[in-house]
Amino acid sequence: MIDYKITNEYGYKKDYSYLDDIIKRTLKHEKVKNATLSIVFVGNEKIQELNKNYRHIDKITDVISFAFEDNEDIVYNNMRFLGEIFICIPRMEEQAITYGHSEVRELAFLTVHGLLHLLGYDHMTKEDEEIMFKLQEEVLSKDARTKRV
Repeated sequence: MIDYKITNEYGYKKDYSYLDDIIKRTLKHEKVKNATLSIVFVGNEKIQELNKNYRHIDKITDVISFAFEDNEDIVYNNMRFLGEIFICIPRMEEQAITYGHSEVRELAFLTVHGLLHLLGYDHMTKEDEEIMFKLQEEVLSKDARTKRV
């Protein structure tokens, strides 16, 4: 069972129900069966505050993940508690324009990206970045709404 909650603190007005498929597809791809997580849509000020307080970078960013699992899986009642993903909606909207694709694709990309961070993936080295970005594209390319054009 996959249990997640999306909290729309920002007040994003467009449909994002497709994220259900994206979340489940990502976790299935990574062979995660029983997990819970949370996603929060925030604005520039909140994401900058989080970035400053937890990463010591005083800048707006697009997505921040806080993994509950560090070195081992945390399991309670047969459920893994993965963590929280914060997505900056204004930055997502800007990036969709900058990269020339839809907000659907960009929001899906940031969701997959944040989820992979919760699962332990990172992009601090070129090799890790290649692995992570390949996984993101594998998940996103399976859906016509999020496939790279």
